[in-house]
Amino acid sequence: MIGQFFNTVFAQPILNILLGLYKAFSIIKLPGAFGFSIVGLVVLVRLLLHPLFKQQLETAKKMQEIKPHLDHLSKKHSKDPKRLQQEQLKLYQQAGINPASGCLFMIIQIPVFFALYNTLSSFLLSKDMAKVLIKINKEIYLSFLKIEGTINPWFFGFNLALSPAKAGQWYYFFIPVITAALQYWQAQVSMPAQSAVPVKVEEKNNKNITDKKQDSTDDFQKAMGMQMKYILPIMIGWFSYTLPVGLSLYWNIFSIFSIIQYRQMQVKSQNPKVKSTN
Repeated sequence: MIGQFFNTVFAQPILNILLGLYKAFSIIKLPGAFGFSIVGLVVLVRLLLHPLFKQQLETAKKMQEIKPHLDHLSKKHSKDPKRLQQEQLKLYQQAGINPASGCLFMIIQIPVFFALYNTLSSFLLSKDMAKVLIKINKEIYLSFLKIEGTINPWFFGFNLALSPAKAGQWYYFFIPVITAALQYWQAQVSMPAQSAVPVKVEEKNNKNITDKKQDSTDDFQKAMGMQMKYILPIMIGWFSYTLPVGLSLYWNIFSIFSIIQYRQMQVKSQNPKVKSTN
């Protein structure tokens, strides 16, 4: 049941979009048509997910703006977790924040990525292409998308069907390095700067205890930031080393889009438009 749902909602649409782009690029005889089809798929996915990504950016920005107030509540209600939770929810409502909404963009990426992996695996890794094409042609929406023969997996000198681990060529090792570097860059630009908004703390009783708790929270946040900044890029780089280059192409183009949008958000926040008052 779950497999059928996944195939209907994610795998089949991605397969049809990929084939549609491939057919279009093949008609105009574009070299590396399959690779450009993956790039085109990234563009379409980004356009579809842009509202969620924009919401994620706005949520992250608002969370950073209210962080001093959240810290103040943590100190004020350090001995009353229930009251702390109530006050935090009230603050979220006042700021117009739904903490869960910021996760939707990341959550939806996961099935999309696995659907692409299944599609590329079917096209590029199967030894019996005839059976694969029969199966694929049964899942297309329109008859003119049917694939006859094989698909050329080469894209700018790289075989999208091979992983750097199995390619046997030294220049394939640039792929995981570039992938890890882009993931690091994305983590770097997505980490918000520390807010300089001062907050007055009225209660000074048990100051040492609350300061220690705050330090523990800050240490945890720093540890999580360190993992996002260093450990995750290494993991993604390793996956890129072991998985087909076609998936790395998708992931890297996706990361580039994210980096550009994060940078645009930062530029807007540093140079806000000044509203004229008449």
